[in-house]
Amino acid sequence: MRIAISTGGGDAPGLNAVIRAAVLSALDRGWDVLGIKRGYAGLLGEDEVIALNREVVSGIGHLGGTILRTTNRGNPFHFPERQPDGSIIEIDRSDELIDRANELGIDAILTIGGDGSLAIAQKLFEKGVKIVAVPKTIDNDVSCTITTFGFDTAVSTAIDAIDKLHTTAESHDRVIVLEVMGRDAGFIALYSGLAGTADVILIPEIPYNIERVCDKIRSRDRAGRHFSIVVAAEGAFPLGGKESTLGDSLPGEARRVGGIADALAREIQKRTGKECRSLVLGHLQRGGMPTGYDRLLATRFGGAAVRAIAEERWGEMVALQSPHIVCVPISEVLKVPKRVELEHDVMLTARATGISFGD
Repeated sequence: MRIAISTGGGDAPGLNAVIRAAVLSALDRGWDVLGIKRGYAGLLGEDEVIALNREVVSGIGHLGGTILRTTNRGNPFHFPERQPDGSIIEIDRSDELIDRANELGIDAILTIGGDGSLAIAQKLFEKGVKIVAVPKTIDNDVSCTITTFGFDTAVSTAIDAIDKLHTTAESHDRVIVLEVMGRDAGFIALYSGLAGTADVILIPEIPYNIERVCDKIRSRDRAGRHFSIVVAAEGAFPLGGKESTLGDSLPGEARRVGGIADALAREIQKRTGKECRSLVLGHLQRGGMPTGYDRLLATRFGGAAVRAIAEERWGEMVALQSPHIVCVPISEVLKVPKRVELEHDVMLTARATGISFGD
């Protein structure tokens, strides 16, 4: 058996732990393992395919990033190609990918990625590719799994930032708006905001009323609490409005959202007269060493993915459904995107402890 591993989409702490566990588990069965560089670029002649052995994966379990590198613009069904006039068009190179995999004697592909990578995996499976997936996203927005590796690390990074912002906000009687990742789902904002005792949390699932946000800040002032912390997911948007964007996306890239922190800070300052500052946490949430929880989950996923290949669970994704790792069809995962449930106990607790969602 020869398998190949691919990491696609945005990076997440724990990717290397998945790679390490999958490689060691495959080698234990006597299999050969290849690594496809930059998503599927290595199979399309845009990068390389390398051999993965014990020496290559030794000592990488605690490292952030991915030794295989990654890209969010490498969809083989819509691959960007520059034309002689400088324009870029998207072409279908999936047959070329499959042919190259066959030439290399690849029996199965283990793909590690989020919703975009899973959609690609499903289409490849429908074209006959033997493929198994591992869910990966710091946003925790993949369905059918309780959580994804990288999420705990991102939340921990955000909590650390909130803790530090509390001291400077209180010292200066300021309002500080922290923007965290979360284009379509507000899990990072919700979990870090609740754990970090933020005063306002804004998420894409609940369009906010800016006046309600300001009411919360004014009420804290009246109570003698002259500072406030607002945590906003990058995809949060006002009632009747739309998300903030950062300009045009590159070909094949998901839309770029962000900029909400600065806009919110300016609007809050104008309406309340309070001094406001903003901070965009950005890609710090993707970097650094994974937490112990993420290392363990990623390692479990890597081992489970190899078992799924051995059991020929083609077109399926390994998922955490506590206390076990199970396999679910990728088609089921893609049916309904995972979003914050407004009646979840985390939401209910946040409201009960006085946090405003701007609604």
